[in-house]
Order: sequence, then structure tokens, then C-alpha cells
Amino acid sequence: MLYVIGLGPGSKEMMSYEAVEAIEKCDVIVGYTTYVRIIKEMLTDQEVVSTGMKREIDRCEKAIEIALTGKTVGVISSGDAGIYGMAGLILELVGNHEKDLEVKVIPGVTASIGGAALLGAPIMHDFCHISLSDLLTPWEVIEKRLHAAASSDFVICLYNPRSKGRPDNLAKALSIISEYKSTETLVGIAKDVGRKKEQAIVTTINELDEELVDMTTIVIVGNKETYLAKGKMITPRGYSL
Repeated sequence: MLYVIGLGPGSKEMMSYEAVEAIEKCDVIVGYTTYVRIIKEMLTDQEVVSTGMKREIDRCEKAIEIALTGKTVGVISSGDAGIYGMAGLILELVGNHEKDLEVKVIPGVTASIGGAALLGAPIMHDFCHISLSDLLTPWEVIEKRLHAAASSDFVICLYNPRSKGRPDNLAKALSIISEYKSTETLVGIAKDVGRKKEQAIVTTINELDEELVDMTTIVIVGNKETYLAKGKMITPRGYSL
């Protein structure tokens, strides 16, 4: 059995019971070193296989190899394993394997959902996810998606918004979005959701301080109806009040 487990944003309280139970059932936990550290207090006698960043294929292949020996293996991802996580890669590799292996994907709270709850209710209406990381997706493709989402006035959840290696991608994204949305459009910044230093900031496209944004941040750009009430972002669904 191979579990692909979404850990949520970072705290046990925001993990599902199913995820906790799956971890307890595992003989082996496979994951990025930082994610293993998140659940270290939950581990008992499980064997741990961890690697650094940019070795996703190696981790997944190792997990499959171990699971095929008969052990119960858990591959862990932060947030939801099916949203920029390991679920797709595991299923692709298993699908190409000559041997059958049972895989179960365990959902987790993704950054947009955890961040939205911290900010208020900014994704009450149609929204989309766009990752600003161009490590696996060409920037030209990301630009097209930003144009399409902004021109349709989706609420836009920006994943991987800014890093040392990609310091300008957020600014470029907001420039594209501003072609279609007012620069006074509300923007929510949710940092370290579910962790000790979690922080929620509501600003606008025009006033956003990029220095507040890093890879543990989700940026949620509202639509033309999104407003602020008592410090909380709200995107109305359209109910008659």
C-alpha cells in the first residue's frame, strides 16, 4: 500500500483524521526534509526516507520501490498532495510500472483554503490557482493563464509567489493582473498558515509590499466585488441581504 498524504499547511490541528491515521499505519515515511520535520513528533518507529528539494522523482521512485516489497509507505506533501504536490507524479510513475500497486491519495488543507480562512472569506465565488514558479512551467504559459484569469475577474490565488531565485515574478504577475483589475483591488497575504508565526495582511494591488511575500506565503487577489468588513476580506456570493 502506498499512501500519498496531504499534511495541510503545517499544524496537526489542520490535518485530517484520515491523514493522521495513514501516518500511523505506515512502516516508512518518504518526504522532503522540511515536511518530515513538520510531523516528527507524530512519528514512532517508522523508517524515514528524506531528501532535499528538486529530487521529487527520486523520492517517488524510492517510495514505489519500498512499497513493492510489501511495506506500507506514506509519501508526504504539505497542503494537499494533489495540488502542486506528489499525487500526480506518484500516479504517473505507478501507471508506467509493470507491477500493480495500490495507491490512496489522502487530501489535505491547501494554502488557498487555509489562507482564505485566516483572511476572512475571499474565495466565496469563482476562483483559480496559479503558481508563479517557472521551474516546471514556462513563464510564457504562466503569463497566458494570468491574462485569462484576470480578464475573467476570477479571484486569483497565487502559489509560490516570490523567492530569492524568482524575486520579480510577483511584480510581473500583478502588472498583468492590473491590466484588467483596478489597482485598488483587495489583496490578502497569508503567511505561515497553521504555524506559530502565521500572519494575515489585507492590502491592495497598488499598496502591496513585496518584501512581505516569500515561499511560505499565499497571495489572494480579489475580484471587483471583494470588500473589507471589520478587517476581513469578503467576496460576496450574491445573496440578497
